[in-house]
Amino acid sequence: MSKEDEDANEFTRVLHLSSGNILGMVMKAAIELSSDDIVAHLPTQNPAATSMLERILRFLAANSILIRTQVAAEDGQEKSLYSLASICKNYIADEDGVSLAPFLVMLHDKVIIDSWYQLKDALLEGGISFNRAHDGMHAFEYPAKDGRFNDVFNQAMYNHTTIVMKKILQVYTGFEGITEIIDVGGGTGATLAKIIAKYPQIRGINFDLPHVIKNAAPLSGVEHVGGDMFESVPKGEVIFMKWILHDWSDDHCLKLLKNCCNALPEFGKVVIVESVVPDYKNADCSSKLSNVMDFDMIMLALNPGGKERSLKEFEALAKQSRFAAVQFICNAAVYSVLEFHKKV
Repeated sequence: MSKEDEDANEFTRVLHLSSGNILGMVMKAAIELSSDDIVAHLPTQNPAATSMLERILRFLAANSILIRTQVAAEDGQEKSLYSLASICKNYIADEDGVSLAPFLVMLHDKVIIDSWYQLKDALLEGGISFNRAHDGMHAFEYPAKDGRFNDVFNQAMYNHTTIVMKKILQVYTGFEGITEIIDVGGGTGATLAKIIAKYPQIRGINFDLPHVIKNAAPLSGVEHVGGDMFESVPKGEVIFMKWILHDWSDDHCLKLLKNCCNALPEFGKVVIVESVVPDYKNADCSSKLSNVMDFDMIMLALNPGGKERSLKEFEALAKQSRFAAVQFICNAAVYSVLEFHKKV
């Protein structure tokens, strides 16, 4: 490749980075305005709607979200037909009725987007971007004050958790022989629903904040309990936490993990699902590293001291909170399953 071509490619990438937020926002609009919604609103009061829709579809095709095919129309002119690219299966409800569409919508909701405008000032002046954008409320207080966003958040977490747990249960066998699980930060119960469907001998406690639990539907074999995990955790044979530790600072994590340790029997364990920061030196991990770093930035902007951690950082937290050992068990997609053992 010539120097001129390299410069041209670099310049194109710079322009693409400058407009990096566009794809997510267009995807959000497309998800919220499904094909059924478009038909239901026709004829629209906007005379430019047809042209706007065509341009949105063309943009999504240019980004490999859709497949564009040119065909001859009856008048001899070419027209475009659009079909779903393979990646779209992740945004269409599966056999469990879930997809990653609500997760994308949440991350591009105005409540979240407003936080990013505060990132520079949070770095220079201190504080958390989300809190600065929302009158001092942190990301886990805010949904209780905003019913619309609470629904958006719970839907996103329910869908994401259902999908991730399906992947985890295909490779993780550590629930065999277990009769009781406490899901700390379990939202509306999606995790326990998937676990109990595979291991019906298990009875579970779904433990989360009261404003989350009040939206939880009754589930067979599950008791919904509201409370504060930094005060105490219900006692049980096994404690499960998915995407909880990454929300919080080391000090918060130590407080939570000590509560978990106190709630476990002598040979109990905490099963943790997190995105573990891979070794920078491992070239095979480059795509996973990029994904983990995306979420590290989300934690930086939204949560009080939250961050993605390496295996060594998890081991340090476990040691300081009186766990005897940490075991890396397996990977499922971009997530890792770790076990913190109280005694070995």
